[in-house]
Amino acid sequence: MALSKTMSDALNKQFNEELNSAYLYESMAADFYAKNLPGFAAWMTLQAGEERIHSEKFHRYLDENGERVFYAAIPEPQAEWKSPVDAIKAALAHEKYITKRIHDLVRLARKDDDIATETFLGWYVTEQIEEESTAQSLIDKLEMVGDNKVGLYQLDKEVSTRQQDA
Repeated sequence: MALSKTMSDALNKQFNEELNSAYLYESMAADFYAKNLPGFAAWMTLQAGEERIHSEKFHRYLDENGERVFYAAIPEPQAEWKSPVDAIKAALAHEKYITKRIHDLVRLARKDDDIATETFLGWYVTEQIEEESTAQSLIDKLEMVGDNKVGLYQLDKEVSTRQQDA
């Protein structure tokens, strides 16, 4: 079954949203490097890589369904955050935005009776639960540390051990 024009357009928009997510997280990484927090910078760089993988999955799905992929302009991301916790809170807010978009895509697939696309999107539904949970966990740890510079140093070392997901 071919994708509806509405679904193709929506998946293309999400493809670009995932690229935008990568761009945002690269900007956060740059800010963390500038603040001498290389662990958080490395964590965000890996996060950006995951977002590029997410975009590639949309690209491939559109290709496999005979649809053209379109690249849209990516808006300039914010460049600085007041503190590490502010950056991670911004990341969580962004992930919640992406979750809403994924849920809207699932609703559209259901409206179109597009079982294949709904199944494809199921992976993203689960992934977004993990994305939000991980960001919230970092916020909780940063709030626990507060203004303690030794605690922030230790947390920076801890997050530097993040490995790229398979």
